[in-house]
Amino acid sequence: MKKVLLSTAICFITTYFASAQVLPSFQFGIKAGTNLSSLSTAAGSTLSSSNRAGYLGGVWARFGALGFNFQPELYLTSKNVDLTADGGQTKAKFTSLDVPLLFGAKVGALGIGGRFYTGPLVSFAINKDQSFSGALGNASTLNYHNQNLAWQFGAGLDIKAISVDLRYEAGITKQNYGPASTRVNLFNLSLAYRLFKL
Repeated sequence: MKKVLLSTAICFITTYFASAQVLPSFQFGIKAGTNLSSLSTAAGSTLSSSNRAGYLGGVWARFGALGFNFQPELYLTSKNVDLTADGGQTKAKFTSLDVPLLFGAKVGALGIGGRFYTGPLVSFAINKDQSFSGALGNASTLNYHNQNLAWQFGAGLDIKAISVDLRYEAGITKQNYGPASTRVNLFNLSLAYRLFKL
């Protein structure tokens, strides 16, 4: 009886520590979601904007151990805003490949837990000057020159293979619209599914 209890205790403790990411782990999955973009402008600027919804979709990976993790991602995103400048109004759409490199910690065990993370994001624009394949090539080689930079902060909830993430993205690189310059800031909410775990 003692051997059975000891074996059960060892199995439970091993499962607990593995679930709590004490042991090294690797996960890979897909994600999709929506975002709400806004443009920040300097005082006295003639440029103003209102929020519009956009989308995102792509893949993610997570390397974890000792309760900490590193999560690189690659996703296509559309950021939409209504711009008003010098009395005229237009709809602006930014389509890009985004590469967040997030560092964080996880609390919880047995398949349920919360995550908190932060890290830089490099955004590779897809427009008339750069195609999807060109942006993907720059993203794969991390050629960040002349690309947009941002910083993300966020939190997530994991329930088995499903994750829900809420993030704030603060633009670092300024974008120029005529005489005005602005930074793109946004919130995004996404749903992720883990395809496999090692």
